[in-house]
Amino acid sequence: MSFSAFDISGSGMYAQKTMMDNIASNIANVNTTRNPDGTPGVYIKKSVSFKAIYADRLGSNAPAFPDGHHEAYYSPTNGTIALKGGISYDDKNISQGVEVAEITPSNDPYKTIYDPSNPEADADGFVTLPNINVVEEMVNMVSASRAYEANVTTAETTKGMISAALRI
Repeated sequence: MSFSAFDISGSGMYAQKTMMDNIASNIANVNTTRNPDGTPGVYIKKSVSFKAIYADRLGSNAPAFPDGHHEAYYSPTNGTIALKGGISYDDKNISQGVEVAEITPSNDPYKTIYDPSNPEADADGFVTLPNINVVEEMVNMVSASRAYEANVTTAETTKGMISAALRI
């Protein structure tokens, strides 16, 4: 029995945890105007991007139809294999989860506000703040939280299926 559903769910949970960590860092630094060493410098918002993990499961060593049923169709015109139900696999690759591709700093311009009473204000009374939109970060946080919950549900469902199979 394959446990790849656990691996896929686990990779999704880890990816969403990384996203949540990044969002928390962005929100925590929304008003940061100094570098960690205390020198003047504005925090730079960071974004997380993901990429799919693929595994060659339809290679020469994998059984074409392990259950003996012929419910998959190969299309020589575009090189895809389609299964009943509309699932298709391109170039023999099956997604095995997700991983963090990179965490990149934003190129968005900094925000400047007029606040002459702020100790970080320049000679003209302007303060430079990070390029973080708190509303956007909160929306991203809700999205990451829902994706994390969906991966937990997938893992729990897989666990239930395996438990049921063991009771047979």
